[in-house]
Amino acid sequence: MTAFRIGMAQINLTVGDIEGNGEKILSYIEKAEKLGVDLLSFPELAITGYPPEDLFLKPNFIQENIEILRKLSRKTEGTAVIVGYVEKGEKLYNSAAVMAQGKIFGSYRKMLLPNYGVFDEKRYFREGEDPLVFEWLGTRFGVTICEDVWFSHGPCRVQAGMGAVLIMNISASPFYVGKWKLRERVLSQRARKDRVWIAYNNLVGGQDELVFDGHGMIHDDRGILIKRGKVFEEDLILFDLNFKNLKDAEKIQKPLLTNKNKWFVKIQSPLYRKNRKPIKALRKNEEFRINPVEEIYRALVMGTKDYVEKNGFSEVVIGLSGGIDSALTATIAVDALGSKRVVGVFLPSQYTSLESDQDVHSLVKNLNIRFIQISIQNLFREYTKTLKKTFGGIPKEITEENIQARIRGNLLMALSNNFKWLVLTTGNKSEMSVGYATLYGDMAGGFAVIKDVPKMMVYRLARYRNGPHGGLIPQSTIKKEPSAELKPNQKDVDSLPPYRILDPILKAYVEEDLSFSEIVQLGFDWKTVRKVIDLVDNSEYKRRQAPPGIKITPRAFGKDRRMPITNRYKDRGKIP
Repeated sequence: MTAFRIGMAQINLTVGDIEGNGEKILSYIEKAEKLGVDLLSFPELAITGYPPEDLFLKPNFIQENIEILRKLSRKTEGTAVIVGYVEKGEKLYNSAAVMAQGKIFGSYRKMLLPNYGVFDEKRYFREGEDPLVFEWLGTRFGVTICEDVWFSHGPCRVQAGMGAVLIMNISASPFYVGKWKLRERVLSQRARKDRVWIAYNNLVGGQDELVFDGHGMIHDDRGILIKRGKVFEEDLILFDLNFKNLKDAEKIQKPLLTNKNKWFVKIQSPLYRKNRKPIKALRKNEEFRINPVEEIYRALVMGTKDYVEKNGFSEVVIGLSGGIDSALTATIAVDALGSKRVVGVFLPSQYTSLESDQDVHSLVKNLNIRFIQISIQNLFREYTKTLKKTFGGIPKEITEENIQARIRGNLLMALSNNFKWLVLTTGNKSEMSVGYATLYGDMAGGFAVIKDVPKMMVYRLARYRNGPHGGLIPQSTIKKEPSAELKPNQKDVDSLPPYRILDPILKAYVEEDLSFSEIVQLGFDWKTVRKVIDLVDNSEYKRRQAPPGIKITPRAFGKDRRMPITNRYKDRGKIP
């Protein structure tokens, strides 16, 4: 028998761009036809993009996605195509249509709907009930969608029992660092236990705070990884499946169980493909390796690029302070967009050090970006003069600090309004966690590139981007002690624990939900832990007003962690 060629179009789609998504899908269908692909899949909800959130509640949105699906189906020929879309029945379904020869032969409805973390699928969809199996060119395959393949009680096992030798899984699995290892382990286990091949096709690209890393995979029925797609890039992943590489090929010859016939769709096949150049599997013992720091950096670059471009901005502006956070943000922006589309703005005050001034100018030169310098000294003087009478004296120290930050935020937003530049904020996760940021000041902007990046990881990312021989970010920026420079001789440690202590406490409390007592038992000083927890709890109202930022940890602020602003619960716990 001629080999059965699988194709997975791992593509970058835009939420709501139904027409544009349809055009991209069609271009890959045409490419697959030329390459002799027998069965081609696209990611989950490819027509609408993922996740459309409450666009699902708009009837016209649903209807337009169905119309595009019908147009696509009429364009299919000898390649069977699996496309994710929103199906309208009694309720809405997260579905995958199977199309060939100008027709839609059936739609599989997602059976296991995730409703945790960033997922809200039960808000919109009803669970499917039928684990469909299709037969095309003599090969039986099942279709599943994302979560369906993650659990042993899902449809995969039923489909395998019906004679499916292949499961085509279409997915939109958001990135966090190291998640690919979990996916690889789960897919291997499912393939091995259910004795099926699994072709897992994941979405790629940025969507608001989410990044999808692609990284499609094909596992054989022994659970061995035989093909891997690109990471953070579009890809057309191909592989030839034939009976010689099927461990359990005999089951396709078994008759279907009569009570399962309603779940079986046989598509009348045209001629088999011939004269195709064979597709190679991975070489034996070929390992995939990616440094976690590189993985995070690439996610930040992709997330920034897609947020800027999908929202129609041509340029971005960043307030440069001479500190490592703004330097890293600017470097990511240049890698994402190119130096001509990035503007750096330096807003020094009387507290800005000479070293910071020098570091800003070095960074701007290294990045080759446009540069604007505006002193805020006179504005700050006028603010304090204006408020002096009302305050009955000089404003308090913290008020003076925040005034400076808000002047800077105001000026950056003025530039944004005038030139249509998107302001990229520069606060990191450590600062956002404990509220070490000024509302309407350094938090003012449209997109927070490193919002989910802890401070210690900021340093690692800067060193990674610079490489072993130095690079774009000045070494003095990386080495100097962190400071907001809003008062004389100010250092971050004046207000916060050292970041090497703060970050693991925040990880335990924010990402792992450990209690006060459990964190203290990890070896941290109880007074420090209590202070950090109070700072996190009391800063929820600030975070709620922060711009969206790229998710790179298993639990980011926003959809991942939803805490009430008005909240009197305090985890006091017991001191061990």
